[in-house]
Amino acid sequence: MCAAIQWCRGLAQLTLLSILGLGVIRGVHTVECDAAALPDYVLKYGMEESRSRSLFSRRIYFEAELEAPLIWTHSQDPYQPSDIAGQVAHTIPQVKYKPVQGAPSPLTLDNLDALNKLGGTDVFLTSKEGIRARPSWFKGVRPNANGKTEGAALNSVTMLATGKMPFLFVNEFEPEKDRREHNMIRFQNGQPQAIWYSQHSSGQAFEWDAVNKRGERPIGFSANGSHAVYATEGSHDHTIPGIKLPIGLLTDECDKGFLWDPTLSTYTFKYDRAAKSFSTYNASTPINWLNFDGQWGDEQLPDNAEGQINLFGQRKYASGPNGPKFKDLDRKGICPSTVLPCFIRQSLAFQEDEGRELRRVLQPLERT
Repeated sequence: MCAAIQWCRGLAQLTLLSILGLGVIRGVHTVECDAAALPDYVLKYGMEESRSRSLFSRRIYFEAELEAPLIWTHSQDPYQPSDIAGQVAHTIPQVKYKPVQGAPSPLTLDNLDALNKLGGTDVFLTSKEGIRARPSWFKGVRPNANGKTEGAALNSVTMLATGKMPFLFVNEFEPEKDRREHNMIRFQNGQPQAIWYSQHSSGQAFEWDAVNKRGERPIGFSANGSHAVYATEGSHDHTIPGIKLPIGLLTDECDKGFLWDPTLSTYTFKYDRAAKSFSTYNASTPINWLNFDGQWGDEQLPDNAEGQINLFGQRKYASGPNGPKFKDLDRKGICPSTVLPCFIRQSLAFQEDEGRELRRVLQPLERT
C-alpha cells in the first residue's frame, strides 16, 4: 500500500484537536496508488487522477495545500525567511566558543547529526563571521509577489503526524535570532479545530473559526526582528508571556509587509509519535539534520561582551534555538506542555476573551 494512502487513512480514522506552524506542501508529488482507496476529505484537498493511466497503476498527483498558514513578514524587518542548508554552510560547530574537533567537512543537512557524538546539546552552529558582523546571508530572502522566497528553497519545515491526535506543524527558520517560531494545527475527523501561534517562550491558541483567513488558510504575522507569530497585526506586548497588556515594556510590531507562503519552499516530513522518529515522502529529501541535538545559532555572548545588552533578562545576542524535535511535537493539547493553563481563545477580541477566562477561573473561588 502506498505511503499516501496509509497517511490519508490514518488521519481519516483519527480524532481530535504545532508552524511554524505549514497542506502542506505546495507543489506536485507523484505517487502510485489507487484513487478509490483515498478518503473523501483527502480528495477534497487536492487528490486528482491523472488523465494518463498505465495498465498496472494509476498515477496520482497529490497537491497537499490543506490549511497551511500564510505569513505576513514586517515591512521594515531586515531579516526575512532564510535557507536551512545555507545556514549550515555558513557555520562552524562550536562547544564553549571553540571549534568541534573531528566534525564532518563540509557540514551538510545529511551529516549534521554526526555532531551528536561530538558534543550533543552543547554544540552551537556558530556563524563563521561572528554574529556581530551580521553578514549578508543573515538577511534571508524577501518573498516575491507570489509569496515565494526565490533562491531560499528550504526556509521552513512542515510535519504531519498520525496517531490519536493528528497535527500539522509548520516551523519558520530564523538563523540569526534565538527563536524558532511555529504554527501548529490540530485536526478532528480530518477538519482543523485549533491553531497555535508561538511567541517567544509562550504563545497563543485559537479556535479555528476565530482567526482570519485567505480562503481556507489562516493568516499569521511575523513580528519585526523577533519573528514571534501573531494572529493579528499591530503592537503586541510580551512582557508577561501569553498575556497582552494595554501598555507593556516589551512589545512586538506586526504589519502587512510581505506576504510569505512557506509551502512554496518547504521540506515535508511525517512524524511517528510512538517511535518519536521522522520519515520523508520523498527519498531525495535530507532527513538526518532533524536528529541533530545541538543549537541552531551562536552561543549567547557574555554580558561583558561588546554589543551585548541585557534588558529585563532578555539578551540582544542570545543562544540559538534547538531543532523541531524539541518543540513538544507529542504534546497532548494544542498548547505546549509548558504552557499552563492552555487557554484556547474563541475570538481575536483579547480583552473580551481574557475577561471571560478570568471569570471562569474565579467562579469556583467565589463559591467558597
